[in-house]
Amino acid sequence: MNHVAIAAGYGSTRRFNDTFRKTYGRSPRDLRKSSDEVFDRNTALSVRLPYRKPFNWAGMLEFLAGRATPGVEQIAGGAYLRTVSVQGQPGVIEFRHDERDASIRVLLHGIATTGMFQVVQHVREMLDVDAPLADIVDVLGADKQLRMLLRSNPGIRVPGAWDGFELTVRAILGQQISVKAATTLAGRIAKRYGQPVVLPASLTQASDDLTLTHLFPTAAKLARARFNDIGLVSSRAETIRQVASAASRGEIDFEQADDPDMFCQRLMAVRGIGAWTAEYVSMRALKYPDAFPTADLGLLKATGNDVKNGAAMLKKRAESWRPWRAYAALLLWSSLSDSGG
Repeated sequence: MNHVAIAAGYGSTRRFNDTFRKTYGRSPRDLRKSSDEVFDRNTALSVRLPYRKPFNWAGMLEFLAGRATPGVEQIAGGAYLRTVSVQGQPGVIEFRHDERDASIRVLLHGIATTGMFQVVQHVREMLDVDAPLADIVDVLGADKQLRMLLRSNPGIRVPGAWDGFELTVRAILGQQISVKAATTLAGRIAKRYGQPVVLPASLTQASDDLTLTHLFPTAAKLARARFNDIGLVSSRAETIRQVASAASRGEIDFEQADDPDMFCQRLMAVRGIGAWTAEYVSMRALKYPDAFPTADLGLLKATGNDVKNGAAMLKKRAESWRPWRAYAALLLWSSLSDSGG
């Protein structure tokens, strides 16, 4: 209840209880004791996340759709769905946009109420709901190209990630190949090494078109994976195994409280991971707003820089975009197709 009270803006459980008593004529404890209603675990929990306008939901959904791992993630009916493991139990989270209400509706399927606060906070970060848009526009709007992109993409957000290790594997797969090809490889890995899931009744009753079948495999599982007949080159497979081993030992931590520079150094200590991958993971997993993969081919193309000498020029130009270079990268990627990891 303390988590609920603080998340709702009351500051303390006591203030929350006082308001509850005035509104309903009894305390939350009394309401629980007097209720004969049995909670139906086959019913999805629903939470509304308000945001400050604008919110480029179409851009967010397009970005996630192009990188959705088959069997783990799916875009259906204008909503994003994915399998998750919460408190050791599989479930599905779903979120869709409500433009009239200026909010994101989050549905938690098969997830216990004890995990709700953790999931909702994670979704807020994943969707970048609390992005300081005014500050971002003030800085990036000083650049002519970015100013034009801001006009066509109001409410830009940096899509986060449900799981940092999963995103890192996805980023490794995306090295030097197309987004589509990397997505295909990720789906093969999930199908072979991920835990199969049975969809909650709250989902199967609503739709029979869902293709969610597995949880993404854990670091411990991929640390000993062979990756035979998946289409993955041996060097890339070894990089994934090394990252998985380091993550399972706790040597690489994907918590957002980690120092971004130290995180990138630890990640780049793994053979096969360079600055591009580290910065991309920092941008989306750590939600570091100033992460910027300078050598990204899409960013070089979008800014008119050549591959040979353009990275140094782009890095110099991007200094004026601090501390919001991650948002600049999203804007530039939005002007292209099949770019951005």
